[in-house]
Amino acid sequence: MSDQTSPDGADAVPLSVRAAASWSWRLLLIAAAVAGFLWLLAALKTIVVPVAIALLVTILLAPARRTLERWHLRRGLATAVSIVGLIVLVGALVTLAGRSIVAGFQDLADQAVAGFQQFTTWLAEGPLSLDAEQLSRYGQQLQESVVASSGLVSGALGAATTVGHVLVGALIALFCTIFFLLDGRTIWTWLVNLLPVRAREPVHQAGRRGLVTLSAYVRTQILVAFVDAVGIGVGSAFFVPALALPIGILVFIGSFVPIIGAIVTGAIATAVVLVANGWVAALIMLGIVLLVQQAESHILQPFLMGHAVSLHPVAVVLVVAAGSLAAGIVGALFAVPLAAVLNTILLYLHGHDKFPELGTEDHLPLLRRRPQLPGTLLWSGRGASQDAAQDGTQATTAGDTGAAPGSPATEAGDR
Repeated sequence: MSDQTSPDGADAVPLSVRAAASWSWRLLLIAAAVAGFLWLLAALKTIVVPVAIALLVTILLAPARRTLERWHLRRGLATAVSIVGLIVLVGALVTLAGRSIVAGFQDLADQAVAGFQQFTTWLAEGPLSLDAEQLSRYGQQLQESVVASSGLVSGALGAATTVGHVLVGALIALFCTIFFLLDGRTIWTWLVNLLPVRAREPVHQAGRRGLVTLSAYVRTQILVAFVDAVGIGVGSAFFVPALALPIGILVFIGSFVPIIGAIVTGAIATAVVLVANGWVAALIMLGIVLLVQQAESHILQPFLMGHAVSLHPVAVVLVVAAGSLAAGIVGALFAVPLAAVLNTILLYLHGHDKFPELGTEDHLPLLRRRPQLPGTLLWSGRGASQDAAQDGTQATTAGDTGAAPGSPATEAGDR
């Protein structure tokens, strides 16, 4: 008989199965944590979305605020001027677009009525041979089904709730934007000091690099949206001059949603031209929209957006699709910048620095721990004493040091 005994228990399981099981429960735990985090975001979307918008607006206005500060304006006044200037600019664009829509709406409405009459005539005299009584009956049935399925009372209540959420979100976004511009570094310092001592410095440096990535995304997206708006707006001016400006503004706003926004706004521009000038003009307009979008996809996106966020186009498509499925239009809007920031942060934490020129000289002041009583020290043991000593040492060496004013490190931390 052999002296070797047969394995039993865990030793009987092959090593590959044990490794797969170890990976499985860890992945399941990570998936559960991510699902819980997403559920929490969905539950607090009335707060999370305005804060995210405030962060993007803060990054957009930070250069203006710094410029005003260089002109010897105090930070509070520079913040107020920047925010008021943005509100005035947006209000002027909306007013100008509204006037253009009012000026051209009557002609467009008349053309739409004429086009609809031509369509009903084709239904009656074309291959379908639908008479006026059948068309009226079908229209009545469609109207009744829409009214029955929508629920006017619940729809009105839902609209009122949505308006209330929008107003609350706008106030939160404005409030957060003011304090992000005014005191953003202090807020970031408080957040970082909530972490364990050893994690604070890596998180701070990773956060600085993530902020630079987000800034690059915002600037690049504004440029791409402007090019799309000018291209499609100029093209539509040949067919519907009165509505060229509103179409351009709509394209500019829609271009902030990657891929989906360009498709939807391009379709709207083509539909407007179709109603106003017929099929031939609509086909020409469709060609202009496709030309502008192809120039964006093959020239602007690879050279500008690809360099700014370092994401492959396939990754962008998948991220936008996942964001839209998870949170609709809001998810599609924030999916790419979130993925870009996470990519930069995770790469830095794993040893790959995308922005080595930022350096690591910019530090945050570490909060000191309260002196502990002798009894507490005896109870907490030697490890707590070592942590307190380490905390004090790091606070002394990194407490108030920072990069020189005007350096990339200072600007990244100041934002």
